Amino acid sequence: MAMLEEHPTLLNAAHDWGSGDFETALGAASHVGYKELVNYLISKGAQTNIFTACLFGHIDIVKAVLGKFPASLNAKGPHGFTLLHHAIKGGEEAFEVKAYLESLGATDTKIPLY
Repeated sequence: MAMLEEHPTLLNAAHDWGSGDFETALGAASHVGYKELVNYLISKGAQTNIFTACLFGHIDIVKAVLGKFPASLNAKGPHGFTLLHHAIKGGEEAFEVKAYLESLGATDTKIPLY
């Protein structure tokens, strides 16, 4: 965290693991369910997205995005992790999002990136 204080541009920096598999610190913390780190990064101004909304169970955001962009249901996050994967990592807090995504046909199958 000291490194982020010294180099604030790292906050939204992304690493390409290959074949367009980009991952930010927020993306990494989100897909493993590390909510404390996610909250810290957001408090510093990290760019949030629907994957993080799924992790935290923000059903209003998820419904709004999928209502306008329904193909996002099948969006690939870092390493091919799905929206449903993020909702599952969110635990009880994200149960409503999990149920909503499943009602739309989402599965927890990792989407291959390459």
